[in-house]
Formats: sequence, C-alpha cells, structure tokens
Amino acid sequence: MAIPGTAEQSLPAAGTYEIDPVASTVRFDTRALFGLLPVRGTFAISHGRITVAESPEESSVDVAMDAASFESGNQQRDDHVRSSDYLDVARHPEINFRSQGLEGSAQGATLQGELTACGVTQPVLVTITSVACEDRRIAANGTATMDRYAFGVTKAKGMTGRRLKITLEVVANR
Repeated sequence: MAIPGTAEQSLPAAGTYEIDPVASTVRFDTRALFGLLPVRGTFAISHGRITVAESPEESSVDVAMDAASFESGNQQRDDHVRSSDYLDVARHPEINFRSQGLEGSAQGATLQGELTACGVTQPVLVTITSVACEDRRIAANGTATMDRYAFGVTKAKGMTGRRLKITLEVVANR
C-alpha cells in the first residue's frame, strides 16, 4: 500500500500510538452569509489512538474531539454554534471518529470510517495527504468534507455553510 509522503520502508512500525492532543490540530473551513464570508476555526482533540497493524489495510484510528472546543475567533458565533441550535454540546460533548478500513494505491490512501456528531453517525472518508515516521512517533495529515445536514444540524440554512472542509494534523506516540 502506498501512503502519500512516505516510502514503503518508512511506514510506521506495527503497534499502538496514542494521539498527542497538544501537538494535533483539527481545522475547519466553511462559508457564511450565503457563501460570501469564509469562516475558519478549530476543534481540540480530547484523546485518541492509532493502531498500526502488520497489514496496513487492517490499521485503525479512534479519536474523540471536544465539541465545546469549537473556536472560530468570534465569541458570539462560537457560543451560538455550541448551543442546541448547532452542536448542542450539553447533550453531545464529544465528536467521535472511528475508522473501518484503510485503502491505498499509488495515488494515495483513504481512511474509511464513521463520524458521530450530535448523536448521529455517518460515513466519512479521510484522504491521507502525508505520513511521516520517526522512531516511536507518527505525524499524519489528512482532509475530509462533512455535510452538517447529514448530522441533523440544519439551522440557518443559507446563512451558515452546509459543508465543512476538515484538515487534520495528527501526531501520535508509541
């Protein structure tokens, strides 16, 4: 299997790697006001684990993000997104991703999984853009697109972007 940004000999060693929440970032990009204004921000990772299997296709990722950590740089908007109108963090404090398979080719790798947000679970594909391995450490980058309507978050249609582009920068240690 080919993973972008890696040579076959530099694939991570099999084992369990704990995601470092401080060194890892989940960014999002969307649009607001009928698509006129860009909105960017972050979520914090609470905890997670990458399990690298002897056969890379059997590897897995399990990660939890703190829904209340939503931050876009605008306190009023952030508080509203955390409310029951959007993320409802009081009822759904975590956003979870659990992979179900890794597929790869010479063009790259895709992590198939399920994302659970607001109590709704939907399939999501994460395109792995790079993986770097050093001793007992993995640094991986990826992208995904999420449709908030699929998770039942339909408030302010038109005023709030429907799709979020997610960019992941994950560091994990063994």
